[in-house]
Amino acid sequence: MFDKFNDECGVFGIFGHPEAANLAYLGLYALQHRGQESCGIVASDGTRLRAHKGMGLVADVFKRDSVFENLPGSNAIGHVRYSTAGGNDVKNCQPIMVDYARGSIAVAHNGNLVNAQEIRNELEHKGSIFSTVADTETIIHLLARAECDSLSDRVVEALERIKGAYSLVFLTETRMVAVRDPNGFRPLALGKLDGAYVVASETCAFDLIEAEFIREIEPGEMILVDKEGLKSFHPFKEVKPSPCIFEHIYFARPDSIIFGRNVYGVRKEFGRQLALEHPVEADVVVPIPDSGVPAAIGYAEESGIPFQLGLIRNHYVGRTFIEPQQSIRHFGVKIKLNPVREVIQGKRVVVIDDSIVRGTTARKIIKMIRNAGAKEVHVRISCPPTSYPCFYGIDTPTRKELISSSHTIEEINRYITSDTLGYLSQEGTLAAAGASVVGGTHFCDACFSGSYPVKFPRLKGDKQLGLF
Repeated sequence: MFDKFNDECGVFGIFGHPEAANLAYLGLYALQHRGQESCGIVASDGTRLRAHKGMGLVADVFKRDSVFENLPGSNAIGHVRYSTAGGNDVKNCQPIMVDYARGSIAVAHNGNLVNAQEIRNELEHKGSIFSTVADTETIIHLLARAECDSLSDRVVEALERIKGAYSLVFLTETRMVAVRDPNGFRPLALGKLDGAYVVASETCAFDLIEAEFIREIEPGEMILVDKEGLKSFHPFKEVKPSPCIFEHIYFARPDSIIFGRNVYGVRKEFGRQLALEHPVEADVVVPIPDSGVPAAIGYAEESGIPFQLGLIRNHYVGRTFIEPQQSIRHFGVKIKLNPVREVIQGKRVVVIDDSIVRGTTARKIIKMIRNAGAKEVHVRISCPPTSYPCFYGIDTPTRKELISSSHTIEEINRYITSDTLGYLSQEGTLAAAGASVVGGTHFCDACFSGSYPVKFPRLKGDKQLGLF
C-alpha cells in the first residue's frame, strides 16, 4: 500500500474442543494480519478462566509450550490487536478478563465504539473505575451493571447502550457468546470442528485448523454456545447493514470469504474494472506487493498487458526498523521494496496498488522505479480517493493528513511524480464488490463519501480524529 492504513483487530473463539487454547493460537496466527501490536488468549476449563496476553506477535507471545499448560480447558477466545482506540500499552491487551458479582467473563472486540467516551464519562461520574483506556472496557462495565438474570439478556442490555462497530466474543466459565453489530461493519464467521463451534473474524482461520465454514454471523445476530449446543438470537432493532468496503479493498486476507464474497475474486474484479475505467498504453503491469497483487492480475487480464513482479518485497522487515542517522531516512522504502531492473528498464510501467494515503511513500516508490530505468510510470489505484477518516475500527490518519481530502487527482499526480494517475470510481468499486446486483450489499463507504452510517457525538474538546 502507498503509505498504509493501520490494521484493526481480529477475534477468535472455540467452544467444546479439548485443545481449545492450541487451536485459538493457530486461529490467531491466521488472523495476524489484522493486528500485530498485541495478542492474548483466555481459556476456560468449566470452572475458571485463565489468561495469557502480551505485546508483540502471536508466535512471540506464545513461544513457550508451558504457556498452553497454563491454559487448560475445552473453551477459549483470542484476540490480535492494533489499537484504534486506546494506547499501545500491555494493560490494553485483549481479551479483557474481569471478575464480577456473577462470576468471571472475558471479551474480545473488533471494531470501535463511537459513543464509548460519552458512556465512560457517565460511568466514571457514578463511581466506576476503569483499568484500561480501551473502548471495549465500557462494554464490561455496562454488562456488570445489567440487572437481567441470563447472560444473553445482560449482553443485550449492555449493547443497546453502545453505538458503533463491534464483532464481539465473550467467554464465561461455561458459555461463549458471539455478536455482530446491527450494521455489520466488521466480519464474523461461524464454523465447526469435531463437534466444537468456532467463530473468527475471517474464514482463513478455519482453513488453518481444518474447521468447516458454516456461515457468516448476520448483522445484529447474537449466538450463545453452551453444553446444550448453539442458540441464535436477533435482539436488536433492525437497520440496513453497512459492512466496511475496506475489508474487501485491503484488510481481509485474499483467501477469506467476507460478506458473502471471496476476497481474492473481488480484488481481481477491482483490477478488471480499473482497466476499463483507466486504460493506458504500456508494456508491463507491476503490483505494489503484497497489497496490489490481485488487482494487478485483474488489470493485466482485462488490458492484455503482461503482469510482472517488478518490485520485490522484503518479508523480514518488521513494522519499524532502526535507522542509524537522519541522513539515510530515505532508505525506509528501499529496505522494504526493491525493483527488478530487468523487468522495468526501458518499459512503460503500470503500477497498481489499493490506495494512496499521504502520498509520501508513493512518491518514493515512483522515484525508485524511474531510477531502475522505467520510461513511463502510470499509477492506478483500485479504490476511490480516500478523503475521510474511519470511526468504525480502522486506525486512519486525520482528514488533513489524507492527501485526497485537500488535493485534486491531478495535483496528487504531480506530487507523486507519476505520468498519469487513475483511481477506481466509487460506482466501480461497489459494483465489483457486489453492491450493484439485486439484493446486493450496501457497503459503508464513508472513507470515500463522508457519509457515516452511525453518527457520533461531539464531546467537549474532542476533535473526533481530525474530521472537523
